[in-house]
Amino acid sequence: MCKQPQTVSFTLPGWVRDFSADIPSGMSVEQRMAIVIEAARQNVLRRTGGPFAAAVFEINSGKLVALGVNLVTTQGLSMLHGEMVALSLAQRERNTWNLGEDVAHELVTSTEPCAMCLGAVCWSGVTRVVSGASEADARALGFDEGPKPENWQLELQQRDIEVIPEILRDDAVKVLQAYRQQGGVVYNSR
Repeated sequence: MCKQPQTVSFTLPGWVRDFSADIPSGMSVEQRMAIVIEAARQNVLRRTGGPFAAAVFEINSGKLVALGVNLVTTQGLSMLHGEMVALSLAQRERNTWNLGEDVAHELVTSTEPCAMCLGAVCWSGVTRVVSGASEADARALGFDEGPKPENWQLELQQRDIEVIPEILRDDAVKVLQAYRQQGGVVYNSR
């Protein structure tokens, strides 16, 4: 007999609330990326998940809506990439599945979206994606980014989603390398 689960939930590590509490509005794209990269770094240092983080910001005001960190290994759910966590929390915060409805939102992610997160971006309503490290940087450590379109940026742009790649890329790559150096699990199903 199947014991069908009825819910799925996740909990952010406690440090995330304190980390995000005093983030000011009005920051530049580079400053927003620096915060996301620092969140990924903290996730590695505190051993609370993988070396990835993402956040949803209001584009015009720069106000942080939600910060997410990768929780795959610590919470045992393959869908808990930083982008998926950030988008889910932002949609709950705004009480809508469409983050493009009233206010333009962006997803700032420490590494460009994998195949799963790219799909979520398309349906989330965000109108801009800002990424740090590249897919090649993640693959160099052994992460499987899945089958994405070769020109994923053009695919998003055709959906009126602006893409700003490789912001503070070197800093984002350092977090990936630190994760690997401390023996972090490179989680792939194959």
